[in-house]
Amino acid sequence: QVQLVESGGGLVQAGGSLRLSCAASGSHFSINDMGWYRQAPGNERELVAAISRGGMTNYVDSVKGRFTISRDNAKNTVYLQMNSLKPEDTAVYYCHAGIFLGITRYNTWGQGTQVTVSS
Repeated sequence: QVQLVESGGGLVQAGGSLRLSCAASGSHFSINDMGWYRQAPGNERELVAAISRGGMTNYVDSVKGRFTISRDNAKNTVYLQMNSLKPEDTAVYYCHAGIFLGITRYNTWGQGTQVTVSS
């Protein structure tokens, strides 16, 4: 019913930039909070950045000052601008959204996009 489609991952050198996008598609839904998670091999999944429908943001300490999360509510899309990338940012990045179908809330995940930062 609702699908999150991610794009924008890739391979960059340390110090480079990438912009991830995640668009929700479907019908008869609305979105509350959205966020980006990441998981690297051997590491647990962590919340990287989150944004409320009203635009309040939160970041994990390791990306503060380098990453910026934003959203376009008219397009049901969330973005993650990643600057000054470091090798430790290498991970699969997953988009998450709290989706409302009527009054019922569902946790919805994107398919994941690989971000690789070379040293």
